[in-house]
Amino acid sequence: MVFLAASLAWSGAGAQQPAGIELAGVRFEPTQAVQGQTLRLNGAGIRYKAVFKVYAAGLYLPQPAASAAEIAAMPGAKRLTITMLRDIDSEELGRLFYRGVESNMDRTSFSRLVPGMVRMGQIFSAHKKLLAGDNFYVDWLPGTGMLITVKGQPQGEPFKEPEFFDALLGVWLGPNPADWRLKDALLGKPAG
Repeated sequence: MVFLAASLAWSGAGAQQPAGIELAGVRFEPTQAVQGQTLRLNGAGIRYKAVFKVYAAGLYLPQPAASAAEIAAMPGAKRLTITMLRDIDSEELGRLFYRGVESNMDRTSFSRLVPGMVRMGQIFSAHKKLLAGDNFYVDWLPGTGMLITVKGQPQGEPFKEPEFFDALLGVWLGPNPADWRLKDALLGKPAG
């Protein structure tokens, strides 16, 4: 049932705006304002590790999208929001992101992103632990870059390269996503 609820999102140009979604006690509003732009909830879902709920994620975009390629080509601000559903060591989370990006790119492209990946790992390791209920955003802000906000606090300077944001989204939307059900939910695909 949770996955069915996660799939209620934008699914095409004629789709009606969802009223918002609640998953495992986490509310995803139908819209969020980012950099003065209204973004719409494209989809939301839960990341499972075995049978355990790890976090709930929501993807906000200027317009509906059904693929990572559409999202990469889309102009404007974008936001991925993640709320922890269980406690996790932040350093471990950083390592998982590193591996997730690496498994969704060729070696040459990934090697260009290593300095940024190290910096991102440092951002998460500085927090020691993320507790159930803690959240963070990964925003793409045109003219600024990718900004990570943890527990309401922006973390350092933006990452300027658009390919870095697209590569990070690959953790969830790439050819080898962390969780296929979550990928489908974020892309607004109905549960199958």
